[in-house]
Amino acid sequence: MTSDTTPDSKTLVARLEEEGEVAADYLEELLDIADLDGDIDLDIRHDRAAVEVVSEDSPRSLDALVGQDGEVLEALQDLTRLAVQARTGERSRLMLDVGGFRAAKRAELEDLATEAIQQIRDSGSTVELAPMNAFERKVVHDAVAAAGLVSDSAGTEPHRHVVVHPAAAEAAGD
Repeated sequence: MTSDTTPDSKTLVARLEEEGEVAADYLEELLDIADLDGDIDLDIRHDRAAVEVVSEDSPRSLDALVGQDGEVLEALQDLTRLAVQARTGERSRLMLDVGGFRAAKRAELEDLATEAIQQIRDSGSTVELAPMNAFERKVVHDAVAAAGLVSDSAGTEPHRHVVVHPAAAEAAGD
């Protein structure tokens, strides 16, 4: 998971692995109660526990855990984080995915960010995107920063959205 073996990184990895295990136990119980088939995959990504519920047999069988536009998934992630906090005493930042919903959404948002970046490079003007939840805004902010541009969030929930600005050099015509 990580090649750094300093005590701090070992402690972080151990804590994140514990978060993942607690989350997996919680989610397995939930799957049993809901009579849903699914497997739990654990990983560590970007210094966060990453937990995914997958179904080899019928990926569509997990749609109830995603809900419309990921609303159920967001609530399930919050509940899973609370279960981890109750067990470990530490606030959790784990990321939960169900049936690859977030992975697909991430790819879609990265494409959207790429389009906005190209629009800015072509026109030199600011681009405002449609309202997004916090996860979606974070993906866009990361893509914009990686391209060397600047973005911020504007508005209030549920209308909070990303505004992408040209980099200072591009705005100056360099």
